[in-house]
This record gives sequence, structure tokens and C-alpha cells, in this order.
Amino acid sequence: MKLALVTGGCHRVGAAISARLAEAGWAIALHGRHAAEPDAPLLARLERSGSAWHGFAADLADQNQLAALVGQVIDHFGAAPTLLVNNASIFGDDDVATMTLDTLTAHFTVNTAAPALLAREVAARAAEGEPAVIINILDQRIRHPGGDQASYTISKLALAGATEMLARALAPHARVCGVAPGLTLPTDDYLPAQMTAIRAEMPLGLLPDPDDIADAVLYLARARATTGQVIYVDGGANLAAFERDFIYLGAEEG
Repeated sequence: MKLALVTGGCHRVGAAISARLAEAGWAIALHGRHAAEPDAPLLARLERSGSAWHGFAADLADQNQLAALVGQVIDHFGAAPTLLVNNASIFGDDDVATMTLDTLTAHFTVNTAAPALLAREVAARAAEGEPAVIINILDQRIRHPGGDQASYTISKLALAGATEMLARALAPHARVCGVAPGLTLPTDDYLPAQMTAIRAEMPLGLLPDPDDIADAVLYLARARATTGQVIYVDGGANLAAFERDFIYLGAEEG
């Protein structure tokens, strides 16, 4: 059985990843923090795919719930996941001046420690069989980190480092790669004129949509000779160094 565990897999970019993998033949273990119920578009795509799926709720900041997650997936499906997509994350709006030990710890716990521990668990289960694949969802800002969203940015930089380290440490039992999206699903804080200005700043003149991220995940899931690599899916944003986060870019146009 091809079985994928997608953390944060019920909504937004995670839902696109879950749907694309289901359509490619993976059974899907959907993870959510308090509930694991797919949104309506994802549910429709899952049903059309014909792939098996089930939801699993776990707070990744809770050590006991984190430790139990993979076992719960195995108990339900009767098999260990061979693909782990570490998509779940938290995103705070602090900066270097306002970050605290609490904000740094909270972000590191969910965005870095939980993915690393899940990767180790999934790789260990695959040690005697087909190599596992771990794909960490990063952020294009790791190429040119600024001071905005400091705790989040530091946690993603740490996860990028963990991606390379784990690729070495877990081979040949697992491949470990990353996907670094750019601005994909803007919040209501972004005004239409601002989004037009942001797109114009991108080298490709566009921003990714969730299916672009899912395409990169699917490629890496199948790329059996690839490990330790990060694919930027960001309209080329990583090629430029922006002084501030995108929320501030083009704000004067709004």
C-alpha cells in the first residue's frame, strides 16, 4: 500500500497536497490539530479519486499526541506510511524586537521538532522495506530571511537545516527533501491592488497556487534518486532579496 501522512492536510495548501496524492494513488492519512475533517473541495476530490483516507487529530505541540500519531495511522490502515508530508505549521507575527522565548519555543516545537520526530518515526518503520519519503514544507524566505515573523522564520530555517541533516542521517531508509512555497493563499489583509503589485515584483510575474505546491510534492515523492534537495515554488521570489515580508510589499498600492 502507498500510504501518505499529510500533517495539516485538511485545508488550504495541505488540502491540495492531500488531494493530488490521492489522485496519484496514495491512501491518505489526514492530520488536523483539533479535528481532521477535510474541507468540501478536498472531500470531493478524495471521493472522486477512489483512494482510501482517514482523519487523525493530534496537537503536534503535545508530546504524547505527537508520539502516538504514527501508531494510530498504522492501527487504522494496517501499514506504516511510506510518505510523510510535514505541512502543518504555526505562523506568528512577531519580529526580532518582539520575539520571546515563548514565541520561539512554540514555533520551534510545531514547525521544526515535530517534523523531525515524525520523520525519524516514519523512516524507522520503513527500515526493513521500501525507503520512506519525507517532504518538509518550508518557505521561500529561507533563502533571504528578514526580520519579520521572526519566530516563524527561524523555525523554518531550522527545518531547512534539518532537511539536509536528516537526508544524510536517514539514508538509505528514507529520502528527505523540502518544498519552499512563496505567497500562495493570501489572507484578507492583502488588497487586490497590493496583490497586483506583488505579482509584478516576482521574476516570473506570478505567484504559485496550491496545486503548484502539490505538483512539487508529487514529483519529489516519485523522484527515487533525489534526496536532500529543496524545490522553490514561488514565482522566482527566492531570486530576489526583499527587505520586508510580502504583507508590506506594495502596501502603498492598496
